[in-house]
Amino acid sequence: MLVVELIRRTKRVPAPVGPAGDGTTAARQLDAALMDAGFKLSTQLLEHLSGLSPEAVIGAGEQMLTAVRELVGDHVEHNVYFKTFPHGVPDTLTFWLASITEAFAADAATAERVAVKLASFGAVNLLDLPKYGRYQHTYAEMLAVHDELIHSAGDRVTVLHLGGTLDDEAHRVYLQLAATAVPLPPHDMSLLEVLAQQCVNGARPERVPVREVRALINRVRFANGKTVLVDTVTDVLRLACALSGGDVTLETSTRFRSFPRRDRGALLAALDSVAADPAKLGDVNRHARAWVRLAGGLHPEDHADTYPSANAVFAVARGDRTARSFQQRVEEAFGRHDVTGAARLLGAAPGLLLRNLDRLLRAAAQDTEMPILEALIAAAPNVAGRVLLSVREHLVDRTDRDGTKRVFTNRRGRSWVADDNRPPLPRALVAAVCAVIDAEITRRLAGMVEGTLLVDPEILGVALPLSGKTSPRGMGLVPRGSMQRVSGEVLSFFVHWRQSELTTDYDLSTSLLDANFGEVGYLAYTRLRHGGRNGPVHSGDVVEAAGGASEFIDIPLARLKARFIVPQVLLYSGEPFHRAEEAFFGYLTRDRAQKGKPYEARTVRAKSDLAGGGRVAYPVIFLRGDDGTWWAKWLHLYAKGRSGMNTLEGTRPTTGLLARGVVERRYLTFEYLVSLVGKNARVEYYTGQEPTGAVTYLGWDRPDGLPEGTRVITIDNLAEMIPE
Repeated sequence: MLVVELIRRTKRVPAPVGPAGDGTTAARQLDAALMDAGFKLSTQLLEHLSGLSPEAVIGAGEQMLTAVRELVGDHVEHNVYFKTFPHGVPDTLTFWLASITEAFAADAATAERVAVKLASFGAVNLLDLPKYGRYQHTYAEMLAVHDELIHSAGDRVTVLHLGGTLDDEAHRVYLQLAATAVPLPPHDMSLLEVLAQQCVNGARPERVPVREVRALINRVRFANGKTVLVDTVTDVLRLACALSGGDVTLETSTRFRSFPRRDRGALLAALDSVAADPAKLGDVNRHARAWVRLAGGLHPEDHADTYPSANAVFAVARGDRTARSFQQRVEEAFGRHDVTGAARLLGAAPGLLLRNLDRLLRAAAQDTEMPILEALIAAAPNVAGRVLLSVREHLVDRTDRDGTKRVFTNRRGRSWVADDNRPPLPRALVAAVCAVIDAEITRRLAGMVEGTLLVDPEILGVALPLSGKTSPRGMGLVPRGSMQRVSGEVLSFFVHWRQSELTTDYDLSTSLLDANFGEVGYLAYTRLRHGGRNGPVHSGDVVEAAGGASEFIDIPLARLKARFIVPQVLLYSGEPFHRAEEAFFGYLTRDRAQKGKPYEARTVRAKSDLAGGGRVAYPVIFLRGDDGTWWAKWLHLYAKGRSGMNTLEGTRPTTGLLARGVVERRYLTFEYLVSLVGKNARVEYYTGQEPTGAVTYLGWDRPDGLPEGTRVITIDNLAEMIPE
């Protein structure tokens, strides 16, 4: 339902409609129900609902509750294997021996099967034990042994705000997604497609910077007979892929469909218009095979006289016509060791210059540094802000390479670690390059802030969203490398999954590492406790739960000696994360005195869907600062793992390397961006008081009480602060 999806994404409620009436009581009851999940109505939204009939309030409330409960994972029942968890969890070996004893006390067939295995192999498979890993109590029975949560002022409260009409909200989000300066994750691309169809007759986005996003919007517009936005031959190729249900990123092969006559003519006409510039033909070589396959569906030879430039594209793809690519000329210059020539040549392609900048700087001698800087100064105003910032972030770690590890990540979040063998770059040269980039970003930011920039200090440690392709769906999530303060005395994290077709077993585990990333302890199904009675504890291994299963790890932070806590979700058997019906990770914090059941929605700080391409998920790492403060640093990474039976013991070498690679890498954060804004605009920090005058608000969530018309940027739309 679109309303629910808009609420989930924006925390704005499309203005509920219905008969007027006295909905005050119903609205306050809704507010109380939302508070149980850690949300509340803004003053404006509460007033709006109070003026509707109770029936209208109830209908709108159902949509809001559906949205927020899914956001934090409260739409499922989080049962645990040991129902008194975190209390009463036995020692691992004691528990295993008790499970074997109970197996002998079960029916005769089970007892005989276990006895035979013990006699034959001297061991027994835990999964053969009738009670192991299978809930022995209902969710209601688990709830009955837990006290009510004692509410705390430190519990999370997220405000839901009143939006415009449903059409207005849909169009607002459509334009926001279309204008993004960074690539979108799959779930946002799916929403964009729905919104593009709904808004197809409205105003067309003025700019669509991201090519994959442009292809999706063009597909909807093309299907509805609207004009499309193309300015390169590759734009037309992406559109053809989109119309065929293929990969618009062009990273995997698309099987082009047979296009009807009308579509063939329209595609050839679009291609002919951009290929009229011979300089555009150099791009054809990059995807020559795709162009050859597309020719089979478009039959350009039948329209050679009508669309001659389009036919030239396919001639280049077939090799019947030569069009030297720009990259070929660049490679020839590098082959001659002509760094100055390569820099001047790349100056004509600003984006390519920035992507080759590290290579240029590595090859530069003292007499070729200035031509590189001159080319950069000339190119910078014509390069996308995301690219400039990506290069700036990259260069931060290029002056010191001693023992550094590089973490590589593909478009599905799968990661691997390798030594960085590149020679370090001269500090003075890197500083000069960074100064050029800083000056250009400062110039662009000058026109992006309306009035005073009002900043929530909690946002300063959030990494800049320079790519959204691997960003998961969830609540409270920020880009990889972001730092988030962890409050509370007890840290708890959990995984919940529901299988689609195959019996599926995920295992929640965690490595406890010291300051040198060496292991000092762990928790897994093979070690349920660590550090004694009041130490970290595992809720128990669940291996069979067709209706859904949850596992938790509770970690009291006060006496923990570890410096790093690295949660992992491992596929032991069954369906990978992206094939399960549902799979998500989250963490919550509370004080010891709060008690409550293992999962309490209002204590959830973040929830992240698991949908990556690996079989071992690393959602986040928790680290303790020198002052004792704990922080969450988001990873959003997956390791390849094995096809099955992944265990924490098997991932130990990867875990330490991955943790070190991410922790030691320096990310560009909003603290950097705010410092640049401050060169041209006034910056103030939000203290909870309602501001006066025009402001642009930048913070974790939108607080109640901001003036009407305030431009608001939160973790839900951070990309709006990335200059084009």
